Amino acid sequence: MAHAIGNSAYQRLTERLNRFPQGAPPSERLTKILMILFETHEAEMVSLLPIRPFTAKRAARIWKMPEKEATKFLNRLAEKALLVDFSVNGDVNYALPPPMAGFFEFSLMRVRQDIDQKLLCELFYEYLNVEEDFIRELFADGETNLGRAFVNEPALSEDNALHVLDYERATEVIKGSPQRGISMCYCRHKMSHMDRACDAPMNICMTFNTTAESLIRYGHAREVEVSEAMELLAKAYEKNLVQFGENVRQKVNFICNCCGCCCEAMLAARRFAVMHPVHTTNFLPVVDEASCNGCGKCVNLCPVEAMTLVSANDPDRPKKKRARLDESRCLGCGVCVRACSKTDSITLASRPRRVITPLNGTHRAVMMAIERGKLQNLLIDNQVMWHHRALAAVIGAILRLPPSRKPWPKNRSNPATWKPLSPAFRIDNPIANKKIRV
Repeated sequence: MAHAIGNSAYQRLTERLNRFPQGAPPSERLTKILMILFETHEAEMVSLLPIRPFTAKRAARIWKMPEKEATKFLNRLAEKALLVDFSVNGDVNYALPPPMAGFFEFSLMRVRQDIDQKLLCELFYEYLNVEEDFIRELFADGETNLGRAFVNEPALSEDNALHVLDYERATEVIKGSPQRGISMCYCRHKMSHMDRACDAPMNICMTFNTTAESLIRYGHAREVEVSEAMELLAKAYEKNLVQFGENVRQKVNFICNCCGCCCEAMLAARRFAVMHPVHTTNFLPVVDEASCNGCGKCVNLCPVEAMTLVSANDPDRPKKKRARLDESRCLGCGVCVRACSKTDSITLASRPRRVITPLNGTHRAVMMAIERGKLQNLLIDNQVMWHHRALAAVIGAILRLPPSRKPWPKNRSNPATWKPLSPAFRIDNPIANKKIRV
């Protein structure tokens, strides 16, 4: 249960985090987490930063300090993996990542001596697994979610492999990224401090593009070539780990290799299955009842408990079992297909309707903001001045109007049905270098 926290730098930082579509519900545990990660003056200054990427020059104006001093402070935050920095047209830009996938994970992606990682792990576990507010809001609030499952490529037949697009393949993400970083798995590292970690590989978390660039620069990730990343992916396939990555088509920034026992995305997919917290692949496994021998391997390996054993209804063998799929829970990852390699009783088939994946991070953020009533924070991303906060409040009130009076339909996942808005209701898409209607 969330608790009120005092009027402090950490409260203001919490308020700043919650202006982004992926927020962090206020809690005493969250305050303790932020106190470990941020010094008081850091929390105060970060609470003033814009939501969209910014330069040191802009930060200096906000903080009312020389640009050189602002740059030094921003770089120190990037060294601690509280900010990410990256180059845009020759200029260094900075961004405060959301808690997840963001600085929560970054804090545990290597062994560190500057913070108490054991205490941090205990607080993370309680905040994420006991209180549940954060995980519920992150994974189950809205139609557009943070991450999606990638299909297990060795499980694809020649026929259905033809229907898999490049952005749906982890191998293509690896090959297409200019930089690839490997780090310690946040989830299993956290569980190891709780004495609950499994034996899945630890150093197998993958980051790409601008996120990898920043994490590699400050030693939070190890840069690898395509060949080594592909070897690690093959190892993840062998260990029946699920590839859970950023829910975008262009410039995927992370792919986690998840187990069902430690990883937050898989735990959320089980606990909030009815809310579909993880976007699925475009495939569903199909069980051949005639050849299924009821061995239960698929049941044991399914990370989201979508497979169960039921009676085969065989009068000659009353104890015989067979596998049954719960389609409403299934991610379509294909792990069960590999588990059934001896009898080949499970195959992958295309879903009746394709799953829509946002184009890029900007598109996803806008969709998430609309669904969560936070679009005003993207339009007015720096609310330091009172009139900025007032304007954001007005826009927020408009967004909370009844659905019949809003300029977009109830089915927000289909942009083709959206009604045009005035130019004032547009934001820049820095990736595509064009305007997106929101």
